[in-house]
Amino acid sequence: MKKKIVITGGTGRFGNHLKSIITNHKLFFPTKNQFNILKVNSMLKYFKKIKPDIVIHLAGFSRPMELHEKDINKSINLNIIGTANVTMACSQKNIKLIYFSTNYVYPGIKGNYNEHDPLKPFNNYAWSKLGGECSVKLYQNSLILRVCMTEKPFIHKKAFKNVKTSFMYHDEVANILFKLLNKKGIINVGGKAQYIYDFAKKENKKIKKIYQNKNLKIKIPFDSTINIKKLQKLVKIKF
Repeated sequence: MKKKIVITGGTGRFGNHLKSIITNHKLFFPTKNQFNILKVNSMLKYFKKIKPDIVIHLAGFSRPMELHEKDINKSINLNIIGTANVTMACSQKNIKLIYFSTNYVYPGIKGNYNEHDPLKPFNNYAWSKLGGECSVKLYQNSLILRVCMTEKPFIHKKAFKNVKTSFMYHDEVANILFKLLNKKGIINVGGKAQYIYDFAKKENKKIKKIYQNKNLKIKIPFDSTINIKKLQKLVKIKF
């Protein structure tokens, strides 16, 4: 049966992957003006108009990671309060809620965690996402996905050398997501766990090989992604 699915924060590349993969449902990508996660009434008004069956909640504050240590107000507002508001709005209309959390909520010592392993977020971003989880978990008609998504190509300016976690590319997550629409509870989504530093180093080598530039030096914020236009500007080479 075809469902109406509202995707918050879905105007980026991951949203484009969803558009190309989830073709048997009707997707809606509201703007911030249409759907303000800090205002419950704004969301209820949108729900009244669209009458969705599912909300996939991607909106929030993620990068750069170091800003979560400097500006906790933004982390709290968008990732905790905003998510709580989305949960309240969905619960009032009995709409299925799928929340994208992060596998950073685990301590990152051994990797390949299961859903019953003890939680110990290793930075403020992870704590804020776990805060969002707490409100979602109160709502029975919900699914929490703990996932670490990244894009191709990918580079870290610096990385946690001692943190092990599972990475999946956007297209891989999108392919899995539509199979989970009817699931509830908490599900870990991820590939083989790797140390973040090793993963970043490996991806760095891939990019150097792709662009055949042994002296490639890129200065970008921690845990950021890079696209072709940005790469051209940074390394000043023509493609």
